[in-house]
Amino acid sequence: MSGHSKWSTIKRKKGAADAKRGKIFTTLIKEITMAARTGGADPDGNARLRQAILAAKEENMPKENIDRAIKKATGGMDGVNYEELIYEGYGPGGVAVLVEVMTDNKNRTVAEVRHVFSKYGGNLGENGCVSWIFEKKGSILFDKKKVDEDTLMDVALESGAEDVREEENEFEVITDPANFENVKRAIDARGIKYIEARIGMIPQNTVKLEAAKAEQMLKFMEKLEDNDDVQNVYANFDIADEIMEKLG
Repeated sequence: MSGHSKWSTIKRKKGAADAKRGKIFTTLIKEITMAARTGGADPDGNARLRQAILAAKEENMPKENIDRAIKKATGGMDGVNYEELIYEGYGPGGVAVLVEVMTDNKNRTVAEVRHVFSKYGGNLGENGCVSWIFEKKGSILFDKKKVDEDTLMDVALESGAEDVREEENEFEVITDPANFENVKRAIDARGIKYIEARIGMIPQNTVKLEAAKAEQMLKFMEKLEDNDDVQNVYANFDIADEIMEKLG
């Protein structure tokens, strides 16, 4: 089980997603507002905003919440000046980690993020120390039991996807960010149900973790995501399915 989009699978199995819906909504609202503020309030001409709205709808965010966030963008986010930053470093077992944050106080945020890294046996690094390991890609996850592999493969590749990867329990369609919306539209048009669709950072290689480091890594990821300033966490860990079952 590899680290990027599979972290969301782990969270679902742990039942964490529902328990932290408030944090999810906060993260999405900040992304919608920042996207509208930097690229305009019209989603037709703002790809980042379109994708943020899509993510919000996937989480069943009420339309009025989305509209309110877009309107706030034109008013300077109610006087709060958010800054987007990326922190890079190494987690337990030498795993490469990218942390995307949106904060109104970067001194506070970097101190809190550094504390989490240190507490779980990692360390923050300099800009560029691990970002070269990751690529921005579209990712659409499917439950293997609920889709036909041949149909999914045909639709995905014909609509411009780069690859269809197979895990033990899931298929993952990988796209170039520019083709993400076209591929998703084609999948929706065929009525193929997915677990998650998003654009994020995918590692080009992974680090295998044994049981002790795997458990430490999952706690580390959870702690980072608990921080209200953290938007996304990406890591290149690889945890064997049998270890995940024991930790489960």
